[in-house]
Amino acid sequence: MKKTVSRKQTLRRRWLAAHLYLGIIFGSVFAVTGMTGSLLVFYIELDEILNPELQVVFAQTQPRLSYEAIFQALQRAEPDRQSAWRLEIPADPQRMLSARYYKPKETEHAPFAPLMVSIDPYRGEVVKRRFWGRFAMTWIYDLHYMLLFDQAGKIMMAIIGGMLLVSMASGIYLWWPSPHKWRTALSVKLGASPERITYDLHKTAGVYSLIVILILALTGIALEIPEYVNPLIDAASPLRPLPKPHSHSQAAHNNRITLDQAVAKAQRLFPDARLCWIETPQSDNGSYRINLRQSFEPSQRFPKTNVWVDQYNGEILAVNDPKYFSGGDRLISWLHPLHSGEAFALPGRLLVLVTGLLCPLLLLTGMLRWWQKRRAKRTRPH
Repeated sequence: MKKTVSRKQTLRRRWLAAHLYLGIIFGSVFAVTGMTGSLLVFYIELDEILNPELQVVFAQTQPRLSYEAIFQALQRAEPDRQSAWRLEIPADPQRMLSARYYKPKETEHAPFAPLMVSIDPYRGEVVKRRFWGRFAMTWIYDLHYMLLFDQAGKIMMAIIGGMLLVSMASGIYLWWPSPHKWRTALSVKLGASPERITYDLHKTAGVYSLIVILILALTGIALEIPEYVNPLIDAASPLRPLPKPHSHSQAAHNNRITLDQAVAKAQRLFPDARLCWIETPQSDNGSYRINLRQSFEPSQRFPKTNVWVDQYNGEILAVNDPKYFSGGDRLISWLHPLHSGEAFALPGRLLVLVTGLLCPLLLLTGMLRWWQKRRAKRTRPH
């Protein structure tokens, strides 16, 4: 009996040491990741607050321009950008249309730093042009995603995500109550000593956010290192490679069809789907890529319904329909919307926001409890 008690005490000390040192070493990164993740839940809305000129003011007084007219205005504003543009079509009529040019000369050596152009869809006016990483919300995104360290930062964040899983496991082991103590274990004892309240806040914040943090950690790891995760998923359920069709070269002497014609061709296949993105041809033999969202798709901004359209004759070259995805493809399509909370609309986003803000609370209460224990140990009579 004594040996069993001794083994339990030894195991508990080891888990306690693991929980403590993981918190000391990685706690600040956990807190920063949580806070930045909370901000990114409302990335677009916060960007508009920081940049009021991105609010559309003519939506109710004049019709929206055609997509081709908007694209022509974009080309007039940026005549030297002759490669593909990717236009995000907002669902909200009060929102600017955003266009991305992925490899501008100004940032060609950066792994990811596209030119971001905001266009008023009613007047065809370029309101703002910025490079990714050089304005607040994208800087916060890079801090959250890779600690501002490019590829090395992604690996670091995946490792830190793994450490977070170990910290969670150790915390649950240390917290797990006896059968008759569940009510106490799930509540904060008001009016108790500061030490007890600190402990109760730490444990309840961790327990009530456990499932969401677990989902965020697992999806975050998968999104950080897809080159390692996706092959594992593919081995269990084969992933469909993304098509890369080309427009018919014999038609290259013809004029390309307009963006609106390409969109109309795609929407005939999916008449109830919402238009999300239009990608213009990369080259003379490139094709339009029209990105749509069907009602069952989890992602609001980055759905997986794609139609590739010949830029000259409007022929449908390839289709990506999530209805026919494998289990592996479906899993991958859920990763980002689960991580951002948008898979469950506004309630999901709010849940992720609150959970992210609990991370600095966990760090603060954990470090305070550690300091309280050290102080008590130093003042204890020998």
